[in-house]
Amino acid sequence: MRRPLIGISAYVEPADWAVWRGVPAVLVPQAYVRAVTAAGGRAVVLPPDDQDADVVAVLDGLLLAGGADVGPGRYGQPPHPRTEDRPDRDAGELTLLAAALAAGLPVLGVCRGMQLLAVAYGGALHQHLPDVVGHDEHRPAPGVYGDHAVRFAAGSLAAAVLAGVDRVNSYHHQAVADPGRLSVTGWAADGVIEAVEDPALPFVLGVQWHPENESDPRPIAALVEAAGRRPPVVAAAPAALRPV
Repeated sequence: MRRPLIGISAYVEPADWAVWRGVPAVLVPQAYVRAVTAAGGRAVVLPPDDQDADVVAVLDGLLLAGGADVGPGRYGQPPHPRTEDRPDRDAGELTLLAAALAAGLPVLGVCRGMQLLAVAYGGALHQHLPDVVGHDEHRPAPGVYGDHAVRFAAGSLAAAVLAGVDRVNSYHHQAVADPGRLSVTGWAADGVIEAVEDPALPFVLGVQWHPENESDPRPIAALVEAAGRRPPVVAAAPAALRPV
């Protein structure tokens, strides 16, 4: 049986390995791939590329991964001193997202990915959350995940996917201020938006935490399940090799 093909948006960041130091590399934390594979999907890493979104034609689902901040120019604000954006990711992921939504692909946005969903739907972000909520519990220290309570709107996709979940991890200093045309369906105790979705489509969900690093990564499993319900993509047969 064919595994659903899940595209995962990737980073371009300086990386070290073997004798190489600070080499620009296309990468994504292996936890995303592991979670997709464990759920029965086949992960495909997608580097930033805004030339076209042709790859969407062979995907069954799209996972917008976490990472750096969405550029505030995308929602009409000047940058905050603490904002660190990646214009290449914004351009490439928004191109992919528009095509995925038009094709009716299941989409999951994780952390930055949820924020990108909100911006794509006409919303805006809080650029530095401690300025709004007065604490650092959503990103306690560099490389340290927060842990906090969460609740979901009854009858929502988020509530169905995350039944019984009442605490999540977090690592973000930005958050959704205005969800645009999305519905808000999850909140932290301090009022920070933790889940958004598009009720007009079968599966478009954003979560503000990092389910790939949870022991129960149900949002990713739900994405793979939704992708598996789509009619399979029929790829063209490869042309016969020419004899040498």
